Amino acid sequence: MTVVDEPRTAPPARRRRHSARWVALSVLVVAAALVAVLATRPPAIASEADSPLVGHPAPAIAGESVAGRPFSLSSLSGRWVYVTFFASWCPPCQQEEPDLVAFAYQHRAPGDPALVGVVFDDSASGARTFLAQSGATWPAVVDPGGAASIAVRYGVRGPPETFLVSPDGVVVAHFDGPLTTAALDYWLRRAQGGTS
Repeated sequence: MTVVDEPRTAPPARRRRHSARWVALSVLVVAAALVAVLATRPPAIASEADSPLVGHPAPAIAGESVAGRPFSLSSLSGRWVYVTFFASWCPPCQQEEPDLVAFAYQHRAPGDPALVGVVFDDSASGARTFLAQSGATWPAVVDPGGAASIAVRYGVRGPPETFLVSPDGVVVAHFDGPLTTAALDYWLRRAQGGTS
């Protein structure tokens, strides 16, 4: 009688350990790829958003600035103005702030476009500290809140939101999310009728 050798196979427990290692390695590779994609992806940026204000006069902004001085948007009549709603506790606002500072520095000559901040659901002291630490030099108005608040009149849901106001006081664009210096310049040129 001839004995036929049966093919050698690993015991079931050993096969399960081997399969578990491959599954774990596969999960690790997928997780590493996901981390690499997320780490190298550019940060979220603003997008142009619909607003019933576009094409209409900008609602009034008047009140006390975080520096304790009176301010009115009408004082900037005749200039392009970015009105930005922000809060010191807002990570996208923190991301955006260096770009706003750079834009303000590049446009510091008399008659250049201006920036105006509106404090959204934040304390005046928190906003003042945030602006001072970032080097912001533009006026920021404290929004009193309530039904007659500046944010309500502009339809702002959460920071950062920005409105571009023309020299004649009309809202020409609305943005949701953080803006870069390049985006601020692009939208300004586009609104002025320049090449994009």
